[in-house]
Amino acid sequence: MLVDKKPDVCVLGLGYIGLPTAAVIARSGCKVLGVDVNAGVVDTINRGEIHIEEVDLDGLVQGVVARKMLRASTMVEPSDVFVIAVPTPFDKNREPDISYVLSAATSIAAVLKSGDTIILESTSPVGTTDQVRDLIAKLRPDLKIPGIAGETPDVSIAYCPERVLPGRILEELTNNDRSIGGITPRCARKALTFYKRFVRGECITTDARSAEMTKLVENAFRDVNIAFANELSMVADHMGLNVWEVIRLANRHPRVNILQPGPGVGGHCIAVDPWFIVHGAPDQSPLIRTARNVNDGKADHVIAQASAKIEAEPKMIIGCMGLAFKANIDDFRESPAKKVALELSRRFGSRVRIIEPYAAELPAEFAKTGARLIDIDSALLDCGMLITLVDHDAFKAIPLAERTNKLVYDVRGIWHDQPDVSPRKHLRLVG
Repeated sequence: MLVDKKPDVCVLGLGYIGLPTAAVIARSGCKVLGVDVNAGVVDTINRGEIHIEEVDLDGLVQGVVARKMLRASTMVEPSDVFVIAVPTPFDKNREPDISYVLSAATSIAAVLKSGDTIILESTSPVGTTDQVRDLIAKLRPDLKIPGIAGETPDVSIAYCPERVLPGRILEELTNNDRSIGGITPRCARKALTFYKRFVRGECITTDARSAEMTKLVENAFRDVNIAFANELSMVADHMGLNVWEVIRLANRHPRVNILQPGPGVGGHCIAVDPWFIVHGAPDQSPLIRTARNVNDGKADHVIAQASAKIEAEPKMIIGCMGLAFKANIDDFRESPAKKVALELSRRFGSRVRIIEPYAAELPAEFAKTGARLIDIDSALLDCGMLITLVDHDAFKAIPLAERTNKLVYDVRGIWHDQPDVSPRKHLRLVG
C-alpha cells in the first residue's frame, strides 16, 4: 500500500500572506519552516504569537506551533517544497522591484535537491518566474532545470498567486480557486498536487506567464472600476450632487454595479499591481494608467476639500477617522486614509486628532506633526469636525445622536443615508 508522505515545506516571508499561508499548510499536516529576515518576527512566531492582525490567525498559529508543525527561522533549510511569499514593491519611478524574490530564490538554491518544488506566490511582473528559473539554473548547474534541460528535470518551478481579502485570509486561502502556472505542464501538475492538500477551491493549471498576468489583471480590473466611482464622486462634488444617491439609483439598473468611492485606493495589491502591467506594456495600457492616476489623485482631492473646510473653522478640533487602507484591519500599506490624515496633520498640527481602533500608536511619520491618537469616545467629546476616511464597523456604529453637533466630511459615505436633524448643518461633501 502506498503511504502518502507529507512534504516538508519552507515558506519564505512571514507577512500578511506568508504567515497565514504557513499556518494553513501546517494545519494540513505538513511540517513547515517559516523564514523571515526580521528576527523579532521569528521570535514572536516561535512563542506561538503573531505580529499582524487577522481574524482567527492567533489561535491557528498558537496551535500549530504548540504541535511543532510550524517553527520560524532567519535561515532557509532543506525542504521538499519552497513557497516564496516576499514583498514585490515598486520604486520611485513605479517600476517593479523583484529583488526580494530573487534574494529568496538565491537562498533556496543553496539547499535545493533533486525532487524539490519551488512555488512563487508573490504578486510579480510577467516573466518573474522565468527569472527565478534562470537564477536557479545559474546557481545550480548540477541540477536539470525545467524549461532549460532537454530531459526530465530534477526540480519543479511554478507560480501560484494568492487572491485573498484581509479579514478573511484564512477562509479564502482554503476556499478560493487557485491558478497554478508551471514553467512546464509537469511543474504545474507537481504544484497542483501540493495545493490540493489544503485548498478546497478549484485548482486550475496553466503556464507561469499566464498565471502571473491573471493576478495583475484581477487587481487592475478592480482598480479601473474603483477609479470610475472615485471620478464620479469628484464630478458629483463639482455639480453639487450627492454621489451616494446617484450611485444608489444607478445601481437599480439590472446591468449596472457601480462601486462605492473613497479617499483613493490602498493596500499592497490594487494600488501597486496595475503599474506592473503598465511597466510591461506602456503603450497598450492607457486605461489602466489613467485609473491609477485617478485613484492616486483622489487623496489629493480629499485633502483640498478637507483643508478648505478646516480653514473655514479656525478654532475647531478635527477628528480624522481611520488610517488603514480598508475597514476592520490594521494594514496601513499604501493607505490613502493615512496619506490624507498625515497631510492634514502637517498642515493643521495640534488641531488634528487621529481615531484608529486598530493602532496602539501613530505611525512614525506623525511624530512631529502635533497630531494625537485618541479613541472614539474622546473624539465625540473633543472634535467639532469628523472626517471619515475608513469605514470601520466601529465608526458605522456611531449613532446620529452622538454626532448631532458635528460637522461631517463623509468621505466613505458611512452616514449618508441617515437623516440630518442636527442644528448644525452637516457637510455633505461626497469625497
